Amino acid sequence: MPLLEISTNTSIDNAADIAVRASALTAEMLGKPESYVMVKIQPQQILLFAGSNEPAAHVKLKSLGLPENATAGFSSAICNFISEQLNINSARVYIEFASPQRHMWGWDQTTF
Repeated sequence: MPLLEISTNTSIDNAADIAVRASALTAEMLGKPESYVMVKIQPQQILLFAGSNEPAAHVKLKSLGLPENATAGFSSAICNFISEQLNINSARVYIEFASPQRHMWGWDQTTF
C-alpha cells in the first residue's frame, strides 16, 4: 500500500513516464511488490518555499511499516530522483514520511 505523492510548482510534460519510474523506485526502496504501489503527481501547484517560487517539490511517502531507520536513505533516493527527473534542486524538496496504523489505511472495502 505504499503511496508516493509528488507536488511541484513546475510543469511536467512527461508526468505519466515519471509516474512509472517513481512507482518502480518506490517498490525498490521499500522492497514491496509494485502491484501495491500508488503514485500521485501534482504539477503546477502553488508552492512557495523559502519565500521564493523557484522550482520546488513537496513529496509524501506513506507506507505500512515504513522503517524509520531507513528514511535518510529514502530521502537521498527521492531527492536524487526529483533532481534528475524534474530538474529541482534537492535543497528545495521537503519530504514527509508516514507509517499509518493498519486500521487507518483502507483498501478494497476493508482495512489492512
